[in-house]
Amino acid sequence: NIAVLRRAFDRGVTTFDTAEGYGDGHSETVVARALGGIRSHCVLATKVSPSHLRAADVRQAAENSLRNLGTDYIDLYYIHWPNNDIPLDETLGEFLRLKEEGKIRAIGVSNFSLAQLQAAMAITRIDAVQLEYSLLQRAPEDTGILPYCAANGIAFTSYSSLAKGLLTGAYHLGKARIAPDDFRAERRLFVPDHLKKETPLIHLLRDIAGELDTSIAQVAMAWLLARPGMTTAIVGTQRIEHLDDNLAAADLALPQEAVDRLDAVSAEVLASL
Repeated sequence: NIAVLRRAFDRGVTTFDTAEGYGDGHSETVVARALGGIRSHCVLATKVSPSHLRAADVRQAAENSLRNLGTDYIDLYYIHWPNNDIPLDETLGEFLRLKEEGKIRAIGVSNFSLAQLQAAMAITRIDAVQLEYSLLQRAPEDTGILPYCAANGIAFTSYSSLAKGLLTGAYHLGKARIAPDDFRAERRLFVPDHLKKETPLIHLLRDIAGELDTSIAQVAMAWLLARPGMTTAIVGTQRIEHLDDNLAAADLALPQEAVDRLDAVSAEVLASL
């Protein structure tokens, strides 16, 4: 949504995340259209798909993304998912060549385990890591990858920061429903039994939001942004009113007592799932 992207920029958002795999390059072209004329003021991040990690394929994918984005450099280029059938040094070797040529400026990995990240760091400096992280997905803490990033000065970015909408309360407290053809219908967090088990966390978010006179989504985002080692959070939306609400989370400081309650209930819910 071009209007939403421009609104985000006008509100101070300067980093925009996409990937060649989102709509087979369509997302990149939308980003290019939205940010035309202001590209030099933005940080553009995109990703190469796991099927394109051979050296020649990495180069072709990067050239395609450069063309789609309407730019001559990518600020942050990620490996979207690891591929154990392709040597990591071959992939990252091509990343380094692209960096030397000025076509990419920083190297990131997405959906890597701690061991995979450490293997990548043995080859070259990794500047950023992107993983799913939220009150309903705390694996980056449990696996040690978040502390590792903090200790090594690696930027950490979360995706599915609101658990694909669950942490807005819309599916527990509102009228939102998942259509049978919605990709989320097959995701474990949206299974009816799991939705029921998530209810205590959503109710707690609602209660804290009421105490602070803010929204459920802002509370969930504020908890996430305050986690040790966190750098930034990706939040996707197609509505300007949701964008404005999400952005306000950056200015919300949760009382420690609220953080502790969220930590405890989140852990209990995740254990039950």
